[in-house]
Amino acid sequence: MQRIGMVIKLNADKIDEYKRLHANVWPDVLDMIKTCNIQNYTIFLREPENLLFSYYEYTGNDYKADVAKMAADPKTQEWWSVCMPCQKPLDTAKDGEWWIEMEDVFHLA
Repeated sequence: MQRIGMVIKLNADKIDEYKRLHANVWPDVLDMIKTCNIQNYTIFLREPENLLFSYYEYTGNDYKADVAKMAADPKTQEWWSVCMPCQKPLDTAKDGEWWIEMEDVFHLA
C-alpha cells in the first residue's frame, strides 16, 4: 500500500461551492476512484489559507496506469471540469501541475 498526500489552493469565493460538490460526489466518480485501487480518500480544507490537502491509499500494482485510467474516464473528466474552477495551483507549481504531490516524511502505524 502506498500513501499519497497532495496539496492545492482553493479560491476563497468558491469554498461553499466546493464543499457542496464534495458533499454529493457523483457515484460514477466514486466508483472510478475505487476501480483505480484508491481507498481512504480524504480531502481536508485549511482556512483562512484556503489550502486543500488530499490523502489516499493506493493498493494497486501500477499507479501510473491507474491514474491514467482515471484521467481518461469521461465522467471523471466532467467532474474535474466542475471542480477545477474552484481550485488554483500553488505559486510554486511547475507548468502543467495542478494538485502537487507531497513527500511522505513520517508515518506511525
